[in-house]
Amino acid sequence: MRNKGHRRSRVIGTAIAAVAALALGGGGIVLINDNASADWGNSPAPATTTAAGQQAGTTINCPDVTIRLSRVPQQARSSVDTELARMDSQVADAYQRLATSRTASDRQWVKIRVLAPLADQRRTALDRIGTALDRAGDRPGWLASLASCEVKRDPEVASARGTAAPNATAPAPNASSSAPPASGPVRSDFVDIRKVRPNVAAPAKRRGASVGTFATRCGRNGNKHFNSDNVIAAPGVSNGAHHKHDYVGNLDTNAFSTNESLAAAGTTCTNGDRSTHYWPVLRLRNGQQEADANQPGGGQDGNIGRILKPASVKLTFKGSAAGKVTAMPRFLRIITGDAKSFTNGPANANASWSCTGFENRQLKDKYPLCPSGSRVVRTFNFQSCWDGANIDSANHRTHVAFADRNGTCPQGFRAVPQLVQRITYDVKPGTVFAVDSFPEQLHKPVTDHGDFINVMSNSLMRKAVSCINGGRKCG
Repeated sequence: MRNKGHRRSRVIGTAIAAVAALALGGGGIVLINDNASADWGNSPAPATTTAAGQQAGTTINCPDVTIRLSRVPQQARSSVDTELARMDSQVADAYQRLATSRTASDRQWVKIRVLAPLADQRRTALDRIGTALDRAGDRPGWLASLASCEVKRDPEVASARGTAAPNATAPAPNASSSAPPASGPVRSDFVDIRKVRPNVAAPAKRRGASVGTFATRCGRNGNKHFNSDNVIAAPGVSNGAHHKHDYVGNLDTNAFSTNESLAAAGTTCTNGDRSTHYWPVLRLRNGQQEADANQPGGGQDGNIGRILKPASVKLTFKGSAAGKVTAMPRFLRIITGDAKSFTNGPANANASWSCTGFENRQLKDKYPLCPSGSRVVRTFNFQSCWDGANIDSANHRTHVAFADRNGTCPQGFRAVPQLVQRITYDVKPGTVFAVDSFPEQLHKPVTDHGDFINVMSNSLMRKAVSCINGGRKCG
């Protein structure tokens, strides 16, 4: 269990501005304009070194143990999950030391004071994981090799002319002198959606495809159900996510929820669906503080700014281009996207960003700059193939899969209704925003992700499957 007495220095943010600099074209990211946009003013950009002396865009990169642990016996899951959550806290603390140090540019200092202690902590945690696995079978031989971490620099920040806007807000007078500077976003994280080429292609539907839809309406989190837990990835651990989540649907969801408590809870969904849907909050970086500015998951974990309420939330279950779908099992857990994609790489980065009126242009590693009258859109397409046996897996991925480009599931998997979470926000042109993230992930758009636990009644799930397979539009 994470030490609840641990407190980090407060993070009082600076507002970060973005200029449209990159666009998605052809097979990759193409530099199209390095000049300041008229929306952001024409003042010269400041230097790329933060007030604390750390080079902007520098972070801690550690091997992701969770992804590698695809098979963990059920009797060892609780112990392993606790150790994995402890390792996330260790990385966050190491990033704090790096971000607040005036000597972070000294490689020897970083090695001795940041990386070596972190490796020792991780080695101990990995040994505990190995002991838990030994009791249930054999520990993998590669486990101990995942202890060491390294410093990673964002190449786009290194090549940028600056990171903060000319109107960046200074830290509040009562801010701790050891508080780390805002860790993003930076200019290169944004792109003008009008300069992105259309890049969406849907698979051709075969004869017998299931073309219906089933929508469930669960509101926009009007009751302000927020927490920094993650009951799927870090069950039983407070602040296991190190960033705030927006919740709709099930009213019980927190780190300590169980299948039984979820089944008995109330819901915000109009059809009685008790499923839980959650995603990281989006915040405005305009110098305003939220109520969690000095709390875990908020300012203590580098997540600053006013939380934006979605303008709309649309939850839709779709069919398969290759054939009929079968019912999801109750309590099936699915995560789409990867909260650590900035350090892990983009292999599991499935969330996408766009603007209303431009949704044939989807971005994974850039925030969109939307024109006047257009809303920011986040879309989470969930895995639509299930292994037919498990409601979860040790790495929360291998029990489900995406269909291939033809809509076909991998061998041994069956098609289930595909959940699509679509959330929109009213963001004025020229306003900077960022998604909540683990501290060391620097609020990169590529780290966005959505979570879902199916708590539909069996009768409601049957209705959804019938609508989808029957080609009807329900809900």
